[in-house]
Amino acid sequence: MRRFHHISTDEVFGSLGPDDPGFTESTPYDPRSPYSASKAGSDHLVRAWGETYGLPVLVTNCSNNYGPYHFPEKLIPLVTIRALLGETLPVYGNGQQIRDWLHVEDHANALVTVVESGRPGETYNIGGKSEQSNLAVVESICDLVDELAEPLSNGESRRSLITFVADRPGHDQRYAIDQRKIQSELGWTPTHTFETGLRATVQWYLDNADWWQPLREQAATDRVGLKK
Repeated sequence: MRRFHHISTDEVFGSLGPDDPGFTESTPYDPRSPYSASKAGSDHLVRAWGETYGLPVLVTNCSNNYGPYHFPEKLIPLVTIRALLGETLPVYGNGQQIRDWLHVEDHANALVTVVESGRPGETYNIGGKSEQSNLAVVESICDLVDELAEPLSNGESRRSLITFVADRPGHDQRYAIDQRKIQSELGWTPTHTFETGLRATVQWYLDNADWWQPLREQAATDRVGLKK
């Protein structure tokens, strides 16, 4: 049976308070930025095709992904690379924004599970059961790079490189996923803990500068070009 699988994000649900339960498949949409609003619009468009024309659609909303081959300007690779090179580590606001981190291999396995066993017309939330503040993630990366790479020339911890910068507009405070539906109906659950997954991810970036260095240099060139 042919199916149309639309892969979306938890950002469409808006921002949670510190004690709010995680997003479920029935959580009302409440996007807070143009980016997340465009994602929400795409979700509605896909469901409309399903309702109007009978397209066998599946929608999944996932939490923050991480792992190998993540673009170097995203949080975990950005901090890993900058920590390795002894560069400052910018953290938005107070760093207490919370995200649920999902290893990319777990996400890929979940997507296969949904395509093979999910019911057309249904939505499934996919999370990693790993809520962490941005600051905690950055500090963990600093500790791992201190352990796995050469020390800084001044002998200080990489945590000394952390600097707090102005928060970005529309920065949601907390995302969290309630994944009981995909777990109970399809039998999927994440296999990576954040601690083991982050360690393996940091080690991958330390071992694969030949992959990320050209991308980093190209990004720098593109930014210079925009300023001219």
